[in-house]
Amino acid sequence: MPSSPQEAPAERTVVPFDPGTLPDSLRRLGHRDVLERWQAVDRSAHGAHIVAVGNDRGGDEVHWTGAALVTARPHTAYLKIVDAVGDAPAAVAAVVDHARARACVQVKWEGWTARPEDAAAAGFTALRPPLTDGTGEAVGPASGYVRWLHADPAVTEPPYYRQTTHFSCGAVTALIAQAHAGLLPAESLDRRAELTLWRDATNFPSCEPVGLGVAVRRAWPSSSVVVHLDVDRPVLLDHFPETEQEWRAHLQRMSRADAARIGVPIAAQALPLTGIRSAIERRERVLLLISLAGMQGFDVPHWVLCHGTVHGAVVIEDPWAGTTTGDTWVDAHLLPVADESLATMSAAPPDGFHGAVLIGDGPGPRSAASLPEPTDEEEDGQRP
Repeated sequence: MPSSPQEAPAERTVVPFDPGTLPDSLRRLGHRDVLERWQAVDRSAHGAHIVAVGNDRGGDEVHWTGAALVTARPHTAYLKIVDAVGDAPAAVAAVVDHARARACVQVKWEGWTARPEDAAAAGFTALRPPLTDGTGEAVGPASGYVRWLHADPAVTEPPYYRQTTHFSCGAVTALIAQAHAGLLPAESLDRRAELTLWRDATNFPSCEPVGLGVAVRRAWPSSSVVVHLDVDRPVLLDHFPETEQEWRAHLQRMSRADAARIGVPIAAQALPLTGIRSAIERRERVLLLISLAGMQGFDVPHWVLCHGTVHGAVVIEDPWAGTTTGDTWVDAHLLPVADESLATMSAAPPDGFHGAVLIGDGPGPRSAASLPEPTDEEEDGQRP
């Protein structure tokens, strides 16, 4: 990543974004279509605010010459520019200064209106476009940009793929992890690969840690796999009626037997933050089970990939984005989460247990085409 230019701090105004009452200074900048996009979804859960620059025209009135809509997932270590209007370079510089003041490690910029040359001039690097899932459904902007706010971090960029169901996050994070390690061609990461691995890992419909670890080892026999699970009982079943829990619990006991048979160790303790960082430093991939309560406002279990570290934060890939709140793949990709926040998120609902799957390097790529193919019924699974 290129070194960040050291611009002088921009004079800035920071105000909450109220989609029902846009300031006159903002309306005078024009870009009606952009403002309509800003107002199209409820971004309040992501702390939407305006960062503006302006000239004093006399008295108490300030006329903005540039402004940016800025959001971010709660309990993370970045800010995202949705668009910059008017004097975009000055507005973006003000956002960067604002992010530094908030101790963020990163600023992102969605590519709705940002031109590549303008992003590069502001010190941003283009993100890899997300992989298509084969459904033809476009979600979010076609492009995005990132700027790290400290010395260039040793964070390499995985491919980004958005899960196509509500329940296949575990399979997707494993596929992204193996593609990032060079053990799976990125072009093989599609809906068929997603549902194929999910089918082998699922506890119907979610993927619990042991079953996911076993499925990864079966798919990539040369990769080392270790499961961390700090409870000795079936998990992710509490929301089912008792009659529905029994057979799923039996499947989890079968997964433990499979793990013992094929050599997947189960560590009976949580993987601490220091363990996550150490694993990443060893070039291992960490599939971490978290609660989405902090980032998305609902306390449900969800798998993410931890693959990089920066000062004070771990960089994750999240295969899910909440489009109804303005959340897109630009938020979910190369997402830095502060250490303390990630430690809190890693207590999975409903009772705060901890689950993780560590995947070590293995030689040689293995195409997803070599995995068993899903049935037609599984291909028609539920989408988000």
